[in-house]
Amino acid sequence: MWNGEKSISLSKFCVLIFMCLLIVIVLSAPWLTHWFLDFSRADLKGTEPFFLATIYTGFVPAAYLLYSLLRLLHRIEAGQVFITENVEHLRRISWSSFAGAAISFVSVFYYFPWVFVVVAAAFMGLIVRVVKNVVAQAVALQNEVDYTV
Repeated sequence: MWNGEKSISLSKFCVLIFMCLLIVIVLSAPWLTHWFLDFSRADLKGTEPFFLATIYTGFVPAAYLLYSLLRLLHRIEAGQVFITENVEHLRRISWSSFAGAAISFVSVFYYFPWVFVVVAAAFMGLIVRVVKNVVAQAVALQNEVDYTV
């Protein structure tokens, strides 16, 4: 039977998979970039340093996002849902998404398809920001109830 505990475990597993993929991508970035430029039919000669810069700078907010997401899932698994720390993790996740969108936006100037990453990352940042605001309100209500009893 599927339940909340299994769902959290699956989410944590997926985050760990993404962390591993991120490490593999960063470690193999020169090879991946070279392969992509050879494979692409677009005229991308001379853009290899730009792709590498995008990958290496994008690694930082991506790693921070995944770490914050894992910490959030650990707290939820422990039954700590409506707490200030979770609001902070959601804030970090949203800002990491916006940072990824900004890095991708700069990358649009040498490779236009990065615009799809810009839109996806900015949209994700917006959704997480709204969820963060909802959880912040829930934390405030929870704190109010805790102090009135």
